[in-house]
Amino acid sequence: MKWTPGLVKLMLRFYGPYFGAGIRITHISPDWRELRVEMKLRRYNRNIMGTQFGGSLYSMIDPHLMLLLMQLLGAEYTVWDKGAEIDFIRPGRGTVRSTITISDAELDDILINTTDGRKYFPEFNLTIVDDNGMVVAKVRKILYVRRSAARSSL
Repeated sequence: MKWTPGLVKLMLRFYGPYFGAGIRITHISPDWRELRVEMKLRRYNRNIMGTQFGGSLYSMIDPHLMLLLMQLLGAEYTVWDKGAEIDFIRPGRGTVRSTITISDAELDDILINTTDGRKYFPEFNLTIVDDNGMVVAKVRKILYVRRSAARSSL
């Protein structure tokens, strides 16, 4: 099966944890370089204080860098989430959004650092913002990327 941005967007719409939390992918660019995601505040994703639940805030951005890089790098690369850190800046009181992008420089950096089959741990900084563009949370993601040894000499 060939993965397309539209197919991935549709599959993620019905992915259980996303469906249950009200997380929605609103855009995946045709070149796999940008993904936009949002989550409206609902009774089932709010915490005891009536604001966005922190676990849902993290979930809304969790797999996307990995999924985008898997498409950009192809089957000869292994891509995993390795670690993350989230800093809650202010309560999310309405719809929150994040735009996740992979720049040419970031992709080139990964390619350069994995050419000989070495493990590489690129870091990405993401933000989650509210309807007014105010930062709700900052997330630092660390990925594991490695070019398969069997194919690294190609």
